[in-house]
Amino acid sequence: MTSRISRTPRLVALAFVLVALIGAGGPTHLPPVIDASNETGVARTLSAAGPIDLSNPFFQSLGTNGRSCVSCHAPGEGWSIVPASVRNRFDRSDGLDPIFRANDGSNSPYADTSTVEARRAAYSMLLSRGVIRVGMTVPEGAEFVVDAVDDPHGYAEPGRLSLYRRPLPTTNLAFLSTLMWDGRETFDGQALHFDLAHQANGATLGHAQSAEALTPEQAEAIVRFETALFTAQLRDVAAGELSAAGADGGPKALTSQEFVGATGRVFTLFDAWADLSGKGPFNAARGAVARGQAIFNTRSLRGSFTCSSCHNSVNAGSRSTMQFLDVGIASEAARAPGFPLYTLRCLATGAVTRTTDPGRALVTGRCQDIGRFKIPTLRALATRAPYFHNGNAETLEQVVDTYDARFGAGFTPTEREDLVAFLRSL
Repeated sequence: MTSRISRTPRLVALAFVLVALIGAGGPTHLPPVIDASNETGVARTLSAAGPIDLSNPFFQSLGTNGRSCVSCHAPGEGWSIVPASVRNRFDRSDGLDPIFRANDGSNSPYADTSTVEARRAAYSMLLSRGVIRVGMTVPEGAEFVVDAVDDPHGYAEPGRLSLYRRPLPTTNLAFLSTLMWDGRETFDGQALHFDLAHQANGATLGHAQSAEALTPEQAEAIVRFETALFTAQLRDVAAGELSAAGADGGPKALTSQEFVGATGRVFTLFDAWADLSGKGPFNAARGAVARGQAIFNTRSLRGSFTCSSCHNSVNAGSRSTMQFLDVGIASEAARAPGFPLYTLRCLATGAVTRTTDPGRALVTGRCQDIGRFKIPTLRALATRAPYFHNGNAETLEQVVDTYDARFGAGFTPTEREDLVAFLRSL
């Protein structure tokens, strides 16, 4: 049995529907296979644990503000959120859906939320980019200080920074080496299971504003549910079924994929499409996907590394070990409307950096980590635009352009199209 979710301008966000179903005594389970349409095809989630139990704490409101994990990790949106669906939820609820809470959903916790239009302004960053506000401070003993803050929302200050970040997907977690954009939920000497449980508890206390921590049983149930999920693009509008003609696209092969790092040919999913003959209706598009895979695996960036050097986990595209990278998206030059700008000064050298998000540096306190973020998984990319930690790229074309400009790849227009065709097929 397959549950199909159609993405249309009148989309009813699945997170919104699930909350209503649970509250109304509706179905107790979802099928173990969930298909969700996106702009370039259909993605599929497989639950290796079988039917999805809606009584799992992942779907329950365990705090005081009505939120649950699914509020920001929706099945039909790659287990993250996309701005179009967030706006749909706002319109359906007049901005009262649980995702719209001032503790971290609004631009400032002090924003006026007394009317519909006031709420529309207060939640503008969430509505436009699908970002949640994260409050952090510079760690004690850091190598840098915050000299100045320019916050258009009038809240952040040197001792209290506002960071706006996209919720990471709660699927394909078997391929993670680093939890959270800045790695703050990855603990030395602990397994991923511990990190996920710790993160779930922190989210319940913070995002859901619970007065009580999760019980060990609740944390275990959430982790067990999340780690059974595998999501990938199933069908592409141009290339057709992504497991056809000998290819290994889609989520089924992903469920048995070992989490290992490699160099060189990290992706082998579309090897069978490299030498297609004939003029079948999908062959031209499938050839582009195979060429894009080859570009990803082998095209030299700055003469010393490839896309697969960082996204090195085989057929998953995450990073097999902890690594954080600065691709310039938090720089002053890349600052988009609504983002605060922080002026940081390194104490040892006096060097000044202006950034919208210090990234990993707020965990380590090191100047060299300013603007660095984790290398995320690439599977199911088509389900969860916009991209990067701050939603700075609306499309995969803009993602490719960002890397091209940063690392001097020199992609031709055809190479750019091929690489995008590959990425959207993951």
